[in-house]
Amino acid sequence: MRNALRRFYGRGDLHFVTFSCYRRRPLLGTPGARQCFVKILDQVRSRHCFQLIGYVVMPEHVHLLISEPEKGNPSKMLQVLKQKVSRALRKPARKSSAQLSLALAAAVDSPAFWQRRFYDFNVWSDRKMREKLDYMHRNPVGRKLVSHPQDWPWSSWSFYEKGEAGLIRIDTLDEEKSSPRSAKQKSQKPHP
Repeated sequence: MRNALRRFYGRGDLHFVTFSCYRRRPLLGTPGARQCFVKILDQVRSRHCFQLIGYVVMPEHVHLLISEPEKGNPSKMLQVLKQKVSRALRKPARKSSAQLSLALAAAVDSPAFWQRRFYDFNVWSDRKMREKLDYMHRNPVGRKLVSHPQDWPWSSWSFYEKGEAGLIRIDTLDEEKSSPRSAKQKSQKPHP
């Protein structure tokens, strides 16, 4: 029997979510696959109206720091995101399989693209938000993919450390506070 996951939605918290490729395979292991993910993330954000506070796309997993979407909840939004990315990256390629990169060939041949579930941590304080952003941005260095976070364009590091636009627009908490939900957010108590 699976452990029942308890998710806490409707409190206006930010959510630090992590989800992995099937069996932690590097199905996002090419720049093209990561670019595709970022493009679809932006489309899903527009459709589901959530704030993207931070992100990192790794070869075999993704971390997002997001607000609750105006349409649906984080679970539904992630379901849509994962389905769209899976469909886009598993499409039969026009090139022969010999020309496909190993990561994309593995994606096409894999029985699934994503692990079924995701990890969700409610972020209720500025300190926790900074902790999660730092963790995300250090991930590529910790995995020895690059020597410095600035060398990994598939993250929000450049926005926070240099004030530069990256591959996708990053929302600030000031924008979040100007939303109608800000009063609700200010009045809520932290988790126990």
